[in-house]
Amino acid sequence: MTGAPLKTRILLADDHAVVRRGLRSLLDAQPDLEVVAEAEDGAEAITLALSHDVDLAIFDISMPRMTGLQAVRELRQRRPDLRMLIFSMHQNEQYLYEALKAGASGYVLKTVVDRDIVAACRAAMRGEPFLYPGARTPLIQDYLDRAWHERPLPEEPLTAREQEVVKLIAEGYSGRQIADALVISEKTVERHRANILEKLGMRDRVALTRYAIRRGLVDP
Repeated sequence: MTGAPLKTRILLADDHAVVRRGLRSLLDAQPDLEVVAEAEDGAEAITLALSHDVDLAIFDISMPRMTGLQAVRELRQRRPDLRMLIFSMHQNEQYLYEALKAGASGYVLKTVVDRDIVAACRAAMRGEPFLYPGARTPLIQDYLDRAWHERPLPEEPLTAREQEVVKLIAEGYSGRQIADALVISEKTVERHRANILEKLGMRDRVALTRYAIRRGLVDP
């Protein structure tokens, strides 16, 4: 049986270099933690997580191209052994719920990241959820109870590609810009948009933007 690594190898993903530097300084000062890779967005983070020997990935919830939540969802499928944390400026029950549901081991607030990040990393590596103080609301407790008793969670209505399209629509991209960003045709974009509206029972961009905010795909 393989034991825990002497040093937890960490991937940091945040689109602000100054934030990454600050986090790296905090983590590298610990004898059992070491930052070995950095990414500027969720897409780059996925590439690094799949190509580097890392034990733990820490994602900002809001990043360009692909959010931290989207990266967690994808890596949960492609690297189920990887422990993951979300950190965010938003003390938001829905964001926390989405982070746990996506596969994150915990949710750290940026306002107290210097206080909580080391404890969150160690909890994740022990296989324990890390929640900021006051986070055990009825919604979160229900999630934890379901996970503990292995009861199914509500299914995600949208595919990963559809979530990408929703994010870009909410950010104000045109159909042509979405097509260019995702390297697909405008016709495919329109098909995705129609499918999304039908699945969610929505009619326009405003409703999709509200949905994207609730799901943590874009900042409020």
